[in-house]
Amino acid sequence: MDRREFLKASLAAAAWAAAGCVDPGPRRPRLDGDQDPLARLDGLAQAELVRKGEVTPAELIQAAMRRNAALDPTLNAIVTESFDRALARAAAGSLEGPFAGVPYLLKDLTDWQGVRCTQGSRLFLEQVSERTPAFVQRSEAAGLVVLGKSNTPEFGLLPSTEGLALGAARNPWSPAHSTGGSSGGAAAAVAAGIVALAEASDGGGSIRIPASCCGVFGLKPSRGRMLADAEPDGSGDIDVHHCVSRSVRDSAWLLALTEQSGPSASLRPVGRVTGPGERRLRVALSTRTYFGDEPHPEVKAAAESAARLCDELGHRVFEAAPAISGEAFAEHFLTVWAYGPARLVEMLERSASTRGAVALLEPWTLGLAEEFARKALGSLDAALDYFAGLERTLDVFFAGADVWLTPVLASPPPALGELAPDVPFATLRERCIRYVSYTPVHNAAGTPAMSMPLAWSAAGLPIGTQFAARRGDEATLLGLAYELEEARPWAERWPGLAAAKA
Repeated sequence: MDRREFLKASLAAAAWAAAGCVDPGPRRPRLDGDQDPLARLDGLAQAELVRKGEVTPAELIQAAMRRNAALDPTLNAIVTESFDRALARAAAGSLEGPFAGVPYLLKDLTDWQGVRCTQGSRLFLEQVSERTPAFVQRSEAAGLVVLGKSNTPEFGLLPSTEGLALGAARNPWSPAHSTGGSSGGAAAAVAAGIVALAEASDGGGSIRIPASCCGVFGLKPSRGRMLADAEPDGSGDIDVHHCVSRSVRDSAWLLALTEQSGPSASLRPVGRVTGPGERRLRVALSTRTYFGDEPHPEVKAAAESAARLCDELGHRVFEAAPAISGEAFAEHFLTVWAYGPARLVEMLERSASTRGAVALLEPWTLGLAEEFARKALGSLDAALDYFAGLERTLDVFFAGADVWLTPVLASPPPALGELAPDVPFATLRERCIRYVSYTPVHNAAGTPAMSMPLAWSAAGLPIGTQFAARRGDEATLLGLAYELEEARPWAERWPGLAAAKA
């Protein structure tokens, strides 16, 4: 059997078996000649083929380029292509590490020296990065080969990726629906099979929200876990970088390769979590938002189904939630969220030469800046004090629970346009607060949380389930994630618009 036939006939099943996933049997589609079996493999499986000499890094990159050409005109997931640079790196022959040769994307909020970084804004459409941050350097050292930049809303400020500068990213499960945000382009590309994993960042849910909307795995690490992109700016240090992926193990291994370690690390390193945990966990279930509202019925059913699955696996599930006032939390979180836009507007308005550039900012960004300007003096400090209190509240809560299970979002993915940046500010503000009322608490408190693709709506749209743990306890979450992935596998679930059918 030559390499091509081998790939067609067996690689997908063999790679997923090696990942420890359950074989779904007859549900697995046949890999016809016009399909790309590489799209079915997670990143570590692709790298294993490179190590065995079954494919070359260049072939992995070229296959991803073909998938992108077929799918991205619809998805608009990749907004800056760096294919020549990727092929040149592969040709250099120096790729090493567990992900050697595996195609990867960076979010367009992330610098990469010599490549455009728009931050999703018309203000920076021609900006070229002059540096590569440490966590990107570490990712490349692991063997990942960056193909380009993924779509994101302006400055990552909205939970849907449909900015005015880069256009809407479209959900591969239904192109009329949102990918989530702000790592929406990354999640769409992974869900469709263009790449197996992609860099993402999370300041209020921006890894977990698109993971939920697109049906992929997304872990937000603890505050202080990952190599930092920049020095803290005094606004709470709520943002963290990691990735979205189709398999748990890709995320787990990349975490081990990019987390802080050594004497300067503020948390004990997680290390490489390679499979399900043995300990049976105390799982606290709550489906209501911190406003006391129940989510969409399909979202509630998805969370309760995940809880039943945990119970069937021997974990102890009980209903509980920390006492958090939705109104107080939303007020303080929006203070922190609006601080960056306010600082940017203030900086632009200081000089006559840049004052006109304010008009390039989106209505949502300007609305946030105006909201911050109306805040009382000392509001930012009050918000950060509230965050510190919230961290203590969750410390107490997690003394009685190992894991907190909730929905990720209050509804299935919305239609494009509902959360667009030009929706009137007051309307959009209310929609965002109600839609995203499960994820930001973990940014404020610094606790790790993950979205798992365990359910789909009647309309065929993904519904993620969120699991969170005490700060620093990513190992417990990843052990549970492996177990749930085996019990309810999603590896063979593919959207209608996917590379497996391209």
